[in-house]
Amino acid sequence: MDEYLKPTFFLDCESEEVRAFAGKAAGNAADARQKAINLYYAVRDEVRYDPYDIEFTPEAFRASTIIRRRYGYCVAKAIALCAVARACSIPARLGFADVKNHLTTERLKRMIKTDTFFYHGFTEMFIEGKWVKATPTFNISLCKRFGVKALDFDGVNDALLHPFDSHGQKHMEYIRYHGTFSDLPYDLIHEMFRRFYPMYFEGMGDGNGDFDKEAEIENR
Repeated sequence: MDEYLKPTFFLDCESEEVRAFAGKAAGNAADARQKAINLYYAVRDEVRYDPYDIEFTPEAFRASTIIRRRYGYCVAKAIALCAVARACSIPARLGFADVKNHLTTERLKRMIKTDTFFYHGFTEMFIEGKWVKATPTFNISLCKRFGVKALDFDGVNDALLHPFDSHGQKHMEYIRYHGTFSDLPYDLIHEMFRRFYPMYFEGMGDGNGDFDKEAEIENR
């Protein structure tokens, strides 16, 4: 279990930024389960989801960088949750799956030319004797714009993205699981993006999109 508690370059759980965020988020929680719940909600709602501004440098994928910037896409937010969990002595690891996202914006679909998100990231935490999945991707303010119930986490049951939105329309489909990792497989993620989303390396994923605004306009 030690490998799921130790700091790494990407999961720099001993950094000042991660420890400060984790300490504030965990608060006065009496046990590991409540700490994990508090950490989940803090990462979900205080780190804004942004699928446009993805910088492919190792430094940009460090938990301390993500927490300092307070934004990131699904993998970045999973990294942040994994690191703050370890900072609170909760074993944690990263998981990846390919998902089909039916609730995206027209601009993002035009840009990436697919509604499949390869290597979508989530976090697994070891709580009360078992691994529990937690997906902190979509902050509550964004969910309201899309008309989707924000994903809750109770520290007992897996929190995976809802298959349907609040109107009964398809939201997320899990197509393929890629397993779990004790550290970020940066080279693999980098290779996957070059293969499926080359536009991020051609100046198109430049951070100029406003995903929140697009969701609000399209779902009025």
